[in-house]
Amino acid sequence: MSFLPKIGLLALVLAFVQPTASQAQQTAKYKCMIQMTNYMGEEAYVVVSLINPKGAYEKTLYVLGSNKKWYPDLKEWHKALAKKSPAVSAITGASVGGGDRAVNVLDLDPATIDKGYKIRFESAVEDNKYYVKDLEVPLTTEALAAKNEGTGYIRYVRFSPSAAN
Repeated sequence: MSFLPKIGLLALVLAFVQPTASQAQQTAKYKCMIQMTNYMGEEAYVVVSLINPKGAYEKTLYVLGSNKKWYPDLKEWHKALAKKSPAVSAITGASVGGGDRAVNVLDLDPATIDKGYKIRFESAVEDNKYYVKDLEVPLTTEALAAKNEGTGYIRYVRFSPSAAN
């Protein structure tokens, strides 16, 4: 007889634990619009990375430029990529030229927002300058709602919550 109450208790516990586990796996989707400056030269490769509160690469969020031959030009990201070796093929898109803009959707873990993380935009153009921090945006609710100015090939970046949330 004591077996049935234990099953009922287990079912009750699982009912409360299950939603929490699924919530931890959800992401917040943000449209990320990158407006480039009117620079001269080849199309830029841009890497969008999540940087943890200690300043280390946590995750690649998106890569603009799919030809892996140019990845070593994004020196700091490429060095971090070699340590973690994540698959980037699912999160790549076309490189972006001077004066152009690109719009992509980033999957952000809500647990990283307002917790000291940053989003780094690293950029490089063939036979031109490399910017390890073309733009680094604090991952805060306020910064995600603002226009963020770049320092190299990126003029500015804007975020907006995606309708897919």
